[in-house]
Amino acid sequence: MHEFGMNTHPAVLYEDNHLLVVNKQAGEIVQGDRTGDEPMTGMLKSYLKNRYNKPGEVFLGLVHRLDRPVSGAVIFAKTSKALTRMTAMVKDRSIAKTYWAVVDACPVPESALLVHFLKKNESLNKSFVVKEGTAGAKRAELAYRLLASGKTLFLLEIDLHTGRHHQIRAQLAALGCHINGDLKYGARRSNPDGSISLHARYLEFIHPVSRELIRITAPLPERPEWHIFDTEKQP
Repeated sequence: MHEFGMNTHPAVLYEDNHLLVVNKQAGEIVQGDRTGDEPMTGMLKSYLKNRYNKPGEVFLGLVHRLDRPVSGAVIFAKTSKALTRMTAMVKDRSIAKTYWAVVDACPVPESALLVHFLKKNESLNKSFVVKEGTAGAKRAELAYRLLASGKTLFLLEIDLHTGRHHQIRAQLAALGCHINGDLKYGARRSNPDGSISLHARYLEFIHPVSRELIRITAPLPERPEWHIFDTEKQP
């Protein structure tokens, strides 16, 4: 088993011949979109080209995504073999994804399995909790637990069991726990930098080639709300 934190590049959490795992900052986009802003894929291709003096086009495949205002660990594949195998692992849910979220209310109960049915509204780019059986709705499942409490903010750990559009944001909002800064899902105010306080904290998976157990921890953002809790005691 290997556990990884920060590596040679400030944002690189893990890198070998097949995989590159990066600590995405809130505001970065993993793929190109209508804004025309430079995506992480382009920046990382440049990083690989320069670091390894690679001629021609650099291969880099995106294994999974994070929303633009979300931070944390994102997996990229440096080979087509790794991309094919990691994509299959995403589909069969064999990559364990754990998030931390700062929310505005203490959940009741303090730990639980949440199951909802979500339907995406394309024009609003938002997912809504709907009744089971609603046309176009998809089952969404996550487990959460309270890690720490502050005066007005609370730190939750979330194990994501399905990968629906805006799933954590929508399900926590339905619980009455709005993610700090997430105006779209009911937060009272935005964060000055446009982020929301949702962070992809841990990844755990079997390496697609070496078959080793890989565990990755993404350091928390510098924003002050992440550092009001005593997280040193958390696993």
